Amino acid sequence: MSLENLVNKVIDKVQEELQGSFEVEASGRHVHLSQSDLEALFGPGYQLTKAKDLSQPGQFASQERVTLVGPKGAFHNVVILGPVRQHSQVEVSLTDCLQLGVKAPIRESGDIDGTPGVVLAYGDKCTALDKGLIVAKRHVHMTPEDARKANVENHEIVQVKVEGDRPLIFDDVVIRVSPKFATYMHIDYDEANACGFKKGMRGRIIKKK
Repeated sequence: MSLENLVNKVIDKVQEELQGSFEVEASGRHVHLSQSDLEALFGPGYQLTKAKDLSQPGQFASQERVTLVGPKGAFHNVVILGPVRQHSQVEVSLTDCLQLGVKAPIRESGDIDGTPGVVLAYGDKCTALDKGLIVAKRHVHMTPEDARKANVENHEIVQVKVEGDRPLIFDDVVIRVSPKFATYMHIDYDEANACGFKKGMRGRIIKKK
């Protein structure tokens, strides 16, 4: 076999393995703020300062950081993600909840009715959220095109197999489809540790019967 044919064979094999899979990202604790809560912490008319773009179009990590304060503990230097939202939301892991001393439910992003609140602090200013603390339900953002290829629908629950040093099948993964999305799976650090997460890890949907 010639070198060119060997290279082409390897490329074809890689493309075959990647087809239908998607990158997995581990998401640490972070905050989404409404404009009113942003101004309560940083002052009237304040605008977030973009530090870097995220994988989802239009989303970014800001330079601004806040402290999360719970009944039993606090987390400092927690990143704010932009742009601002209609309602503030704080996403943590189940392990984080133990340190904060708050029991947060596992919810999809935006589903914050009936959730506990948390205190956010910046310097000598603070604001108390009456709701919005959640553990994000593991999910896959998908473009409509990728959803069609994978034969899945918005809000469908599937299993996802991830490969790595600790291969794992995640159950109860929600599919979220929108033309505003890029196709990535998001898990928190508890889940990342369970599967031996490394940057570039990929997942593949296993349809439930």
